Amino acid sequence: MADEADRANDIAELSLANILNNSPKFITLSLAECKECGEDIPLKRQALGAVSRCVDCQNEFEKRGR
Repeated sequence: MADEADRANDIAELSLANILNNSPKFITLSLAECKECGEDIPLKRQALGAVSRCVDCQNEFEKRGR
């Protein structure tokens, strides 16, 4: 018999799956190098899709207000 923690985990997994299924799908490929500084963009970050800046440059870009 499932306890409360198992049920909560099941609900969380279903919620996450629902969010991921309904999230926008990027069709634009990511760049391998940051367009600001030229540093390599890690493969995990590239996998997000539509990535053109490294994390540091993206943070700075967002601070400047785009």
